[in-house]
Amino acid sequence: MVEVMTDKATVEIPAPRPGRVAKRMFAEGDRCPVGKVLIVIETEAGQASAPAKAADAPAARPNAPAPAVAASSGPAGAVLATPATRKLARDLGVDIRGVTATGPNGRVTSDDVRAGKQNGGAPRAAKPAGSAGDKRVPFRGVRKKIAETLARSKFTAPHATYVEEVDCTELVALRNAVNARAAGVKLSYLPFIIKATVAALKKFPQMNAMLDDAAGEIVQWGHVHMGLATATEAGLIVPVVRDADHKSLAQLSAEIAHLAEATRTGKAARDELTGSTFTITSLGAWGGVMATAIINPPEVAILGVHRIARRPAVVADQIVIRDLMNLSISFDHRLVDGFDAARFVGEIKRQLESPGALDDGSV
Repeated sequence: MVEVMTDKATVEIPAPRPGRVAKRMFAEGDRCPVGKVLIVIETEAGQASAPAKAADAPAARPNAPAPAVAASSGPAGAVLATPATRKLARDLGVDIRGVTATGPNGRVTSDDVRAGKQNGGAPRAAKPAGSAGDKRVPFRGVRKKIAETLARSKFTAPHATYVEEVDCTELVALRNAVNARAAGVKLSYLPFIIKATVAALKKFPQMNAMLDDAAGEIVQWGHVHMGLATATEAGLIVPVVRDADHKSLAQLSAEIAHLAEATRTGKAARDELTGSTFTITSLGAWGGVMATAIINPPEVAILGVHRIARRPAVVADQIVIRDLMNLSISFDHRLVDGFDAARFVGEIKRQLESPGALDDGSV
């Protein structure tokens, strides 16, 4: 009956009964609140049956039938905000039309207004003149959910970033040796980086945590479910290697390959896309020199892995060519201090620069 894109997966909803669609109550891309009439179905007898509602659909499950969600939030250009939020915007001299909304259904919150004030409170910039070659792409589905999630993260958690250089010369040699002894297997660097990160998370449990605002508590997880930011045509999705702290190099390599393929083809199950406790983001050979990643909420940090490149380095007072890589850690400064973030990345650096312990013989 309808296909819906969520922030985690694409889901479909079958018609609740056989017949012909007599009337559509919402257009493609609209939001249909739960309980509202979605379509009217005409049965074989020629009479319209009870209308299908969003609530008529079975419980959503990944890549299988689920309800269409939509309902326009108001006229074009309208801003969703409470009277108190609008008054705050007037008092602060902020044009509420230019504020990035992070509230439910695109609602502007008081925190959004304050953030807009910190950013200068400037009115929304005039739109550039259009031309014949312009193309308009609907802003919805996965892309919109990603935008909402990242805006909420950026404006809720005070982000700070620490960067460290890692000499990966020994890691490169170890990976080559492991791949040489295992016929038909080619490990990437990611399984080694995951194992090094897991070791660091065990030493610094405040990095494998979340803030429970409602309870007024910091939750330090007793397990490591490693999120792996993965680029797809729909946007950046984060599949999860569950219990990464109990997996071998071989198991990590196999699961990474499975999750990457399932995520890029839209076939990942919902439980493979939720529940991460810490996230690594890596662009592999495209990893650049350094980037500031946005924390994947409700986690407290995200590790950015950058390109390994042969560059000059000073070793024993001599300039030599080494395989160097930068690591960046973006962290929630409410829970993590810069000193702890530096020590955490320092432990990952130590593991990767002397990687013998990462080779568990499973490959």
